[in-house]
Amino acid sequence: MTDWTERYRPTTLSAVRGNDTARDEFIEWAESWDDHREPVVLHGAPGVGKTSAAHALASDMDWETVELNASDQRTSDVIERLAGRAAKNATLAGAASRTESTRQLIIMDEADNIHYQYDRGGKQAVTTLLKDASQPIVLIANEYYDMSRGLRNAAQEIEFRDISARSIVPVLRNILRKENIEFEQAALTQIAEANSGDLRAAIKDLQTTVEGSDRITVDDVKTGGRDQAMGIFSFLDSVLKEDPAEEALQNSYDVDETPEDLLKWIEDKVPLVYDDAELARAYEFLSNADIWTNRVYATDYNYRWWRYATDNLAAGVAAARETQRGGWTRYGGAPYRSTRDSTRDEVVREVAEAGGFSMATARTAVIPFLSAITRLCKPRSLTVDMAAWYELDEAGVSYITGSGETTKKVASIVEDATERRSEALEAHAGSAFTETEEQEQDQNQSTVNQDTKTDTQSPDGVETATKTGDDDYAQSAGTEERDASATESASDTDTSADADTETEDDGQAGLSEFM
Repeated sequence: MTDWTERYRPTTLSAVRGNDTARDEFIEWAESWDDHREPVVLHGAPGVGKTSAAHALASDMDWETVELNASDQRTSDVIERLAGRAAKNATLAGAASRTESTRQLIIMDEADNIHYQYDRGGKQAVTTLLKDASQPIVLIANEYYDMSRGLRNAAQEIEFRDISARSIVPVLRNILRKENIEFEQAALTQIAEANSGDLRAAIKDLQTTVEGSDRITVDDVKTGGRDQAMGIFSFLDSVLKEDPAEEALQNSYDVDETPEDLLKWIEDKVPLVYDDAELARAYEFLSNADIWTNRVYATDYNYRWWRYATDNLAAGVAAARETQRGGWTRYGGAPYRSTRDSTRDEVVREVAEAGGFSMATARTAVIPFLSAITRLCKPRSLTVDMAAWYELDEAGVSYITGSGETTKKVASIVEDATERRSEALEAHAGSAFTETEEQEQDQNQSTVNQDTKTDTQSPDGVETATKTGDDDYAQSAGTEERDASATESASDTDTSADADTETEDDGQAGLSEFM
């Protein structure tokens, strides 16, 4: 049976339901693209119609589409070869076989997962593409703030919200009518309400319920045809407060987050719930999870290591809890998303460049070592040396040492590191600074000599030189005058010429001291 989500995908934006405001903003972006020429990010929960809206827009605008959405296609080579060429107004075959007025809409799905391809150049290639493209580009993302800051700043933002059950029901009803299937209205309402704003999931459940029947009732409704995603806060309650280890592990598979992100959430929130002894045990499991997560990068993105990270961060942390807890906990947001990831990437890049090794080695071997030996900026002298060697700013020192970025201690370390770099630069320069000073002195001396030469050639050279207050200038001027008299006497006798020539040489020697 054909997948109904594909068969009934909207072919025009007017058929996109439940996000009228976002739809209107999207149309305005497309119609005014020639004026602003900016890309756009469509973001929202899975199943709310983001990708369908992009394809429907292309149909309305009579634009061709190029879609890039597989995670294994996120290398810089593939992006530049496929999306890059299309964005520069060429067909994928490299020929300009279409008219110049025809546009290509570049659709790049899963834009919030590009950061996992950083070492392979994917994120950098996409950012470059957004800045240089001469074709409209649509980025699709579930989590807007999971995208890198560079991608977010380079594109307009349009949010697609969850679709209400009231908007889902008419879509389900129209599908059944086209399929000539009778239905009870209450059955459609039940399916719509069970899928929490996810239209795509509702259509899948509808198809599962209808399969093999020509009529559906409330009793026929099946909503177990897909995995229900668990929210991050429900998962935190499961691990930190409520469920045993095995159940917490199972719940981790239902969260729409990677193990790396789950590790950050648990690490950030566990102090809000656990006591001292529990917290110590939990951090041991989180440390193990971090080791397994880093092994993914150390083995050229072998994601099978994630399973061991999940075992530790979910089952291990849940097992570290002594008792169940009830009540409500104010977890707050995810502060690491705004600055921590960008700081981490910047520090990894600086350490890798300074050491001359790969970013994977910097991330998995060097930085953990630096963190261990400079924990909380102790010993201070060693921390200053590290900051000086890698040219770290306050954010970098804070990230490696685990100290607060705004503390006076970190600020003073960065200040001392800057001074130490300057001292080291001068010390390692050898005689370079001395030679430079000597060159400046020679240049100054040359300027003085040139001035002297001009003074001695003036009609009253003696008087001019004397005005400088330098007896040497006056002596040189007098010597030049005597040399001139000796030259005139040279025409009378050879003996006089020899003597005068010797006198002239002595005069020139004296003048050369200033030239």
